Amino acid sequence: MDKLIYLVPVMGIIGLLYTVVKFNWVSKQDAGNDRMKEISNYIAEGAMAFLKAEWKVLGYFVVIVGILLAVMAGANPHSHWLIAIAFAIGAVLSAFAGFIGMKVATKANVRTAQAARTSLSKALNVSFTGGAVMGVGVAGLAVLGLGGLYIVLKQYFAPDAEVNSEAMLQTIEVLTGFSLGAESIALFARVGGGIYTKAADVGADLVGKVEAGIPEDDPRNPATIADNVGDNVGDVAGMGADLFGSYVATVLATIVLGQQTIVHDTDLLDGFSPVVLPMLIAGVGIIFSIVATLFVRISENAGINTSTVQKALNMGNWGSMILTAIVAFFLVNWLLPYNMELRGVLFTKWGVAGAIGVGLLVGALMSIITEYYTAMGKRPVMSIIRQSSTGHATNVIGGLAVGMESTFLPILVLAGGIWGSYECAGLYGVAIAAAGMMATTAMQLAIDAFGPIADNAGGIAEMSELPKEVRERTDVLDAVGNTTAASGKGFAIASAALTALALFAAFVGVANISGIDIYKANVLASLFVGAMIPFIFSSLAIRAVGEAAMSMVEEVRRQFKTIPGIMEGTGKPEYDKCVAISTQASIRKMMLPGAIAIISPLIIGFMPGLGAEALGGFLAGATVSGVLMGMFQNNAGGAWDNAKKSFEKGVVINGETFYKKSEPHKASVTGDTVGDPFKDTSGPSMNILIKLMSIVSLVIAPTLAQISAKKADEAKVTKPAVIQPVSENAKQKATESVTANFNH
Repeated sequence: MDKLIYLVPVMGIIGLLYTVVKFNWVSKQDAGNDRMKEISNYIAEGAMAFLKAEWKVLGYFVVIVGILLAVMAGANPHSHWLIAIAFAIGAVLSAFAGFIGMKVATKANVRTAQAARTSLSKALNVSFTGGAVMGVGVAGLAVLGLGGLYIVLKQYFAPDAEVNSEAMLQTIEVLTGFSLGAESIALFARVGGGIYTKAADVGADLVGKVEAGIPEDDPRNPATIADNVGDNVGDVAGMGADLFGSYVATVLATIVLGQQTIVHDTDLLDGFSPVVLPMLIAGVGIIFSIVATLFVRISENAGINTSTVQKALNMGNWGSMILTAIVAFFLVNWLLPYNMELRGVLFTKWGVAGAIGVGLLVGALMSIITEYYTAMGKRPVMSIIRQSSTGHATNVIGGLAVGMESTFLPILVLAGGIWGSYECAGLYGVAIAAAGMMATTAMQLAIDAFGPIADNAGGIAEMSELPKEVRERTDVLDAVGNTTAASGKGFAIASAALTALALFAAFVGVANISGIDIYKANVLASLFVGAMIPFIFSSLAIRAVGEAAMSMVEEVRRQFKTIPGIMEGTGKPEYDKCVAISTQASIRKMMLPGAIAIISPLIIGFMPGLGAEALGGFLAGATVSGVLMGMFQNNAGGAWDNAKKSFEKGVVINGETFYKKSEPHKASVTGDTVGDPFKDTSGPSMNILIKLMSIVSLVIAPTLAQISAKKADEAKVTKPAVIQPVSENAKQKATESVTANFNH
């Protein structure tokens, strides 16, 4: 049974083989006419240029941080210099995960547009298969990387070690380096890609749609290529790196707590089963996500409406969840011992199974609630549409109100999930619930990634002047994609909250502190500082979008004024200059938000007078604030976007029907423009932010434990002499002396 762990990388390899097969299938589909291919090449070249520029900067970052990790490991007996290698591997695989998504998306977009000339069914098949290549590829890389590295490190440090041995602690400490590398690149990729895509999108919307009155993807708009490139580098490459890091962090948190779990009965893996279980569940999730892709189909004669497509995607989503839940139940029953204990809390294998069920239920409910708040035709989006009739300001007010309201139910679900999973299996239950949620990441990401592909397909159809019905079909896919993207982000932020709590629990154990006492002034102060971090992070990200968008607006206006015949279609816009503006702005402005996430835990942890317990308070504040900010921004942005799209088919407000270019539609464009950096830059970065800070804290936790132990030893040495008790005879004499003086 010791060889059971080898199934984990094998399932990762199966996922990657599926990726190769389906990538080749997408590549063989018809790419359309020469004009479509030309536009697709512009988009692919722009996306690749951005990735190369981003990787060059991040390469320096990886080298510097890797050296620092190796130096820190030399001073820490619980770590090893291999943590630097693990960090580099995690960073490279995270970047490669984004590259896979970008590569398939830039192939699938033009082929989806061509398929839409035939039917909605074929367009969905191509776009969703492109998304599935990304989803399964990302999950396969994560499982192969984490499982393979675990096997290598375990053999290197302790081929026969018991679960609580020093060598096993070293293995897991080095694995935190792998997760740190993955999450670091994910944050920079998500923020950089988000700045890129929204700078282009906002610039294209404000000048193209609002000022010039031309369609969103009109080839006369100089920013339209940059806008379509942005869909790939932000919503695809950034998202791929994001969920790769999230996947790894969730499994790692469960591994750490599994290592700390005491096994009271014999199990199949000599005490290792709580450690191996989350990796096996992740691998099984890949297999059944592949199976569930077969459920995403619609009839060739299906009507052109969003409900048909949404139902097909829901079938795949629910199918992957149900199949994974069933197999996870049998895995728990077969693998785990009956009785276990973690930090004084006793639990059974049936409790673990219950916690996995709680995690899957939380994920499903989060998707349903987010869909309600962001989908067309639902009460929240309709309320924004109605408020658009009275102007731009009321549209913005309505969107903000919807975003704030949308935190209510998800937080209750999340709180119930935390409480329920803890009641099932203590802190290990919370971690395994998050692992259960993330098990179907391949399907979640496939559903999420198909949206940007459909969006690009619509842009290519518009720029290539394809028949009207082609754009109608791609718009249906795009509208559903907006809803699924918002649901995916809601799912990601919920899993991030559970993962952050599990990482937090792991940090407390590794840092060797008994708890977090908020009555202490330094802990309470750090709690407030941590709660501030998501706000300043969001400010920097949104401001970066605003400043880059201003440059984009100025460039687009300049081209409209100076290029002869651009509005008549005889002059060719300078697309490359708009692409360069977004690339330079995103690379330059992604560094500070990313640095805050990495440096702030180091400052709190090592600052005199603060330390490990204060850092725990800091993480608690950042987690609560970040989860709320993420939900608010994602849902507000998604609702604004679909409110705008609702006008494309016409909406009835107070008995009057309004279409594109009407005044309410213009107000909805403003709201969508405000929501763009919310839903695609700062909002989706929140889940990475809180997990990255927790992982940085976990990496430095052994060092903080050493510092605390050293201070405790010094306090014992310098402890003042104990005052001897005064004898009764001496007390009597002192009393008589005081009495005599008083009488005198």
